[in-house]
Amino acid sequence: MHWTARREKFRANLAANACIHPASVYDPITMRIAEDLGYEAGMLGGSVASLAVLGAPDLITLTLSEFAGLILRMNRAANLPLVVDADHGYGNALNVRRTVEELETAGVAAMTVEDTMLPASFGDKGKARLISVEEGVGKMRAAVDARQDKDLVIVGRTSAASIAGVEDAIVRARAYEQAGVDALFFIGLDTREKLDAVAGAIKLPIFLGSLSPAITDKDYLASRRVCVALTGHPTFPASVQAAYNTLKAQREGTPTGKLQGVASSEMMKKYTRDADYARWLSEYLGGR
Repeated sequence: MHWTARREKFRANLAANACIHPASVYDPITMRIAEDLGYEAGMLGGSVASLAVLGAPDLITLTLSEFAGLILRMNRAANLPLVVDADHGYGNALNVRRTVEELETAGVAAMTVEDTMLPASFGDKGKARLISVEEGVGKMRAAVDARQDKDLVIVGRTSAASIAGVEDAIVRARAYEQAGVDALFFIGLDTREKLDAVAGAIKLPIFLGSLSPAITDKDYLASRRVCVALTGHPTFPASVQAAYNTLKAQREGTPTGKLQGVASSEMMKKYTRDADYARWLSEYLGGR
């Protein structure tokens, strides 16, 4: 597989002075649906990957090989640029290098590496902590150095604004900018005052992990170099609810033909690319 074209497309989005909302995707079918609906990119969150692979909460129990395997299956199914949450890079700076190597090979267009101390340590009691700025810089440098395709986007991510305050977030952002990352991802910038302060202190494109009601205007976001803004990850829980409703209805005796919310056979054929497989059967096996 050749991944550079989708990476070039994603970089063009970053340079377009516009804010996009990527689709929350988690498998090959959702990748194809998002691409068909015209999304500029897909986003695979670490929490969503843990749900999709393990059926487990986001506690950093997913392994890098499991994560990379899921990503490869998603990327081979569509041409949509995929952004992934690589959490803390699965360890120290050396592990970050390995993470970049694996995820680049799996076809991601962009990946975030964060400075949160993960997994949780004994006694943390759910309170998030940050690694030192120096260790964070080491991880960012390792990520940048590890990539082989220059078009792969490395995004430095920090939750400092929500843990230690905006001033600390700016210190970290400037340090990661100097380390050579391509963009910066922030958690906790929930007011215009906070976003203005950060945007004025750095030069790189900005990703936001969530949008508060105060900062939803896309023109305003674009004016602050916010190129990517997440709008949550509702796709997976919506799928869980749909599966629950269908199984419950069947268990209670609803005939298959009367089930609600089931994709039509035409939709299933479209997103499983039935026509392609029919053509290949005809070309290679003499029809079906």
